[in-house]
Amino acid sequence: TFDAGPTVITDPACLEELWSLSGSDMSRDVTLRAVQPFYRLAWNDGTRFDYSNHDAELKAEIAKLDPADVAGYERFLEYSRGVYEEGYVKLGSVPFLSFSSMVRAAPALIRYQAWRSVYDLVSGFVRNDKLRQALSFHTLLVGGNPMNTSSIYALIHHLEKSGGVWFAQGGTNALVSGMAALFERLGGKLLLGDPVQRIEHRGRQVTGVVTASGQRIAADMIASNGDLVHSYGLLAGSTYAERMTRRLKRRRFSPSLFVVHFGLEGTFPDVAHHSILFSDRYGGLLDDIYKRGILADDPSLYLHHPSATDPAMAPPGKSVFYALAPVPHLGKAKVDWEVEGQRYRDIVLDRVRNMLIPDLRERLDLCFHYTPQDFSNDLGAHLGSAFSLEPVLTQSAWFRA
Repeated sequence: TFDAGPTVITDPACLEELWSLSGSDMSRDVTLRAVQPFYRLAWNDGTRFDYSNHDAELKAEIAKLDPADVAGYERFLEYSRGVYEEGYVKLGSVPFLSFSSMVRAAPALIRYQAWRSVYDLVSGFVRNDKLRQALSFHTLLVGGNPMNTSSIYALIHHLEKSGGVWFAQGGTNALVSGMAALFERLGGKLLLGDPVQRIEHRGRQVTGVVTASGQRIAADMIASNGDLVHSYGLLAGSTYAERMTRRLKRRRFSPSLFVVHFGLEGTFPDVAHHSILFSDRYGGLLDDIYKRGILADDPSLYLHHPSATDPAMAPPGKSVFYALAPVPHLGKAKVDWEVEGQRYRDIVLDRVRNMLIPDLRERLDLCFHYTPQDFSNDLGAHLGSAFSLEPVLTQSAWFRA
């Protein structure tokens, strides 16, 4: 079973609340399993770092990199705890539908120096470069450049420390299927395989949708979890939607992803559920992805190994993985993925082979890849972006969309 992701669950209480609000229990539909360590970080020089919420073990890992940074990490964690309370507990459920709501939030953002980047803030607490990478890479999981994304995102560390990192047994699709089951029990109706072609409207009021099969469905209100630019584009003939689309296209979009899914003969108990394989370049590689639009031959990778936690994800005696490389979106790099896909797949597989599984090629049972062009074609993602607008402060909350 190849899990398309996203594969890291950091706040199970949010999901549990969704079920409990309807008088149900999430465990009826979904089984979450704790992942330890959260991530195993690896560098080309052989350095390994297990990141978890076990205090003693984590401090021992930090001390291996630099004993002086243990105290700095504790100060960073205190900052993370504070920004979690302000940025997640207090502001996480604020809809920011007006500029005044943003103004009211400003004092807290100023107090926690939200204008600074995560990497800059982390560097003020710890001096070891590998530890700086370890404490700042999380923003990449939401499409943000650690060098530009607001320090508010440091709250992720407290979120993980207090709530853990979890995996839905059966993969992310098992979570989706569980939500669908709950939705249908509540009387909801799912129409699948019939894409919306047009959102109908009268002035600034939506009136319904028309699907590819010609079906018309009346509605007073529509929620779209699709791509922003694509969704506004469905409002044909709306000057408001045209204006929003033009405005959005001028904004900064997050990068895309190149994902290699592969199955191997054998099992790999020494390969963690989540691994981060760092390139020798950090800032330079991020500049290639976010600024220069260069498809780098030395990518950093996120390696997902779901059969480490749930062996049923693969046949007996086999394992399943995906290796994900952040890459420039289609507007940054003019890459013909029909041509480059196979070459880049080999680069990604060779990185995994060289760092973790020396006989990967001999064990390879099944392999396919997913490119930025696929994000565009399959999901209507503007520029093939995997995360929509880049999560910088000037594109967050009320400023987002």
